[in-house]
Amino acid sequence: MRVDNRSWPQAPIAGIGTGTGNDAGIQQGDQVRVLVAHADPIVSAGLATLLGAHGDMHIATVGADPASHANADVIVVDHRSGLEHMRRSAHAPHHSDQPRVLIVTQLEREWEVRTAMMAGVHGYLLQNADSEQLLTAVRTLSRGMRYLSSELSRCVADSFTRIGLTSRETDVLQLLAQGQCNKSIARELGIGVGTVKTHVKGLFDKLGATARTHAVVLATRRGLVGDSYLNQPH
Repeated sequence: MRVDNRSWPQAPIAGIGTGTGNDAGIQQGDQVRVLVAHADPIVSAGLATLLGAHGDMHIATVGADPASHANADVIVVDHRSGLEHMRRSAHAPHHSDQPRVLIVTQLEREWEVRTAMMAGVHGYLLQNADSEQLLTAVRTLSRGMRYLSSELSRCVADSFTRIGLTSRETDVLQLLAQGQCNKSIARELGIGVGTVKTHVKGLFDKLGATARTHAVVLATRRGLVGDSYLNQPH
């Protein structure tokens, strides 16, 4: 279930190449300084308890904002806090050591995972993972590697084999999700019906869909459109 840097999109990480600090990795036998900063207090308490039961973990807990806790080797956060932390880290001085970021979340759709990966997070774990996965993820990050569970690895790897949607395809997809026919989509976007059909075919190819309904369901599961479609009667 471990993946190294070659398995992830390359993103700039402060401190690489210095040979010191967090980016050099924690040596075997050293305690890993973990800051649990998940926005959900119950989840945060559970994570701290699970990790704190192991002698190689030194645990600290705070609120959802870990900005002032750069002394940690690994911080464990929710999806939103993780993305915010990575945005702040992008503006940090390149010489400063930055903790490695593990997101623990219920968000499992392809788009949500890819967004976090492209932002530069170092690990992504679902909240229904067992304690061994959590421990493995933290230890893997502390050694300077990245972590993504096997099921998420397959999902994301598959997504990178397809070309991203164009802006016009995205527009067509949103209207498909509203149940509009080709003529309605053409009127809405000011394009020809034939052009709409071309975009729909492109969506089928990129999403791996066989029908309009199938395309919308797949796109919804990936987070490309809202959840409202799945709640509609069909």
